[in-house]
Amino acid sequence: MSIEVSNESGMDISETDLVSVARFAIARMDVHPAAELSMVLVDSAAMADLHMRWMDLPGPTDVMSFPMDELEPGGRPDSPDPGPSMLGDIVLCPSFAAEQAEKAGHPLAHELALLTVHGVLHLLGYDHAEPDEEKEMFGLQNSLLDEWYEDLRRAENEARSAQRDSTLLGRTGFTSPGFDRPSSTQ
Repeated sequence: MSIEVSNESGMDISETDLVSVARFAIARMDVHPAAELSMVLVDSAAMADLHMRWMDLPGPTDVMSFPMDELEPGGRPDSPDPGPSMLGDIVLCPSFAAEQAEKAGHPLAHELALLTVHGVLHLLGYDHAEPDEEKEMFGLQNSLLDEWYEDLRRAENEARSAQRDSTLLGRTGFTSPGFDRPSSTQ
């Protein structure tokens, strides 16, 4: 799975976190592993221009998704059969997201992770125009985000345990019993 990030926002954003959460959501949604995603981070002026051009709405917004509509035979990249691999583009506006994060009382990194999952779901055809669609999409979005955080916590705990084990083994002078060495029975 290929995910490219282009940060044109002028803000220092962890591209690694964005790729991680996007990759997680795409995998959990059973998207074909050859799928490609492009993410662009823009400033408020660029987002306002895109918002007006594509949605006919004034001012910036937090995230916009542009699914690949020109998919040929083989279907969407999330179909079980091989097909075109370009999923689409997600455009994020970190400065707008920062305002939302502050109002919501959580870190910008969390807001951007949430918006990335939101964008991925839009690329996969989910919408929130109707109440039942909103309930489904936001429920799925929250579930994916919770699972991603749980995976991160699990990986951190495993890394800490491995570090403790390594430190402990180093202090005790413990050496491997050499299970990989052949025995010398003649």
